[in-house]
Amino acid sequence: MEVPAISVRGNPAAVRSAWHALREQGPVRNRDAAASLGVSEAELIASECDGDRVVRLAGDYRELIKRAPQLGRVMALTRNESCVHERVGAYEDVSVSGWMGLVLGADIDLRIFYRHWKLGYAVREETKDGSRYSLQFYDASGAAVHKIYLKPESNVAAWQALAADFKSLRQTPGDTVEPRASAPAERPDAEIDQAGLRKAWAAMTDTHEFFGLLKKYKVSRTQALRLAEPQFACPLLITTPRRLLEAVAESKLPIMIFVGNPGNIQIHTGPVTNIKVMGPWLNVLDPDFNLHLREDHIHDIWMVRKPTSDGIVTSVELFDKSGENIALIFGKRKPGIPESEAWRATVAGLNAAVKP
Repeated sequence: MEVPAISVRGNPAAVRSAWHALREQGPVRNRDAAASLGVSEAELIASECDGDRVVRLAGDYRELIKRAPQLGRVMALTRNESCVHERVGAYEDVSVSGWMGLVLGADIDLRIFYRHWKLGYAVREETKDGSRYSLQFYDASGAAVHKIYLKPESNVAAWQALAADFKSLRQTPGDTVEPRASAPAERPDAEIDQAGLRKAWAAMTDTHEFFGLLKKYKVSRTQALRLAEPQFACPLLITTPRRLLEAVAESKLPIMIFVGNPGNIQIHTGPVTNIKVMGPWLNVLDPDFNLHLREDHIHDIWMVRKPTSDGIVTSVELFDKSGENIALIFGKRKPGIPESEAWRATVAGLNAAVKP
């Protein structure tokens, strides 16, 4: 793909012109276009802000998402650098507690961290199939945290009402973003209270305690896995995700797939059936659930076991070369119910890697 030989950052008109030039060469995803032009995706979208096709949103996004059920059946999309999670359904059981939010519908299941929702747009795109409507939210660096795409059966009038009610007074092209914050450097292993970390891990009674454990002992997630007792964390082969998804598809074993970023975590619960590999992408292409995973971005995979009051909970956790979490995979379970023996057997059958 040829990139226009101009500097466009900070110049919305130049961004828009260069984006149009890219689209004339053929179909291009917005995220890929932004990367080609050296801008964030939010800057790309904002370059076309006109108060009509692209409406800049303002106000309390917590209140906006409370009204998302009015849209009806939609597609919810959450992604990070290495994985895209798309789930079709309705927003149900929406709640807010401070800057935390939950959506606990049968199909769309979210854990929302609204402090990271800094930019929002209501977007109407013209495609060969007609108008496509969406609500798109970005963090301070211009990276997408969550998107809602309307389906043919969705309530367009509700989208129009949200766009009008949360419309910013400023509808000129362009938005300014901040540099993406770097993850803090890991402390040397020798400075970690490894005995205390291992004891606290063994004493957990709920999986959610794990986040507090990381904070207390000032360790990154991958560092904690590396320092854990072998019965609680075991490295797996890089080929694990493909083999795991193919195995649960064949057995029809329901699973949970968590994909997130600092602003949102999206969860699929249920079976997966149609597993396809396309170049570097490992895909689940089911009617109401799509997953797109860059296998070449996976640097570490761990089988992780956490003690709970319901017994051990087992997950397969994927990380990139920076130690950022790509995805978490669990067996389907509910609080108060132990994980299934079928899931434990499936994970136990995965091949361990040689621990570094």
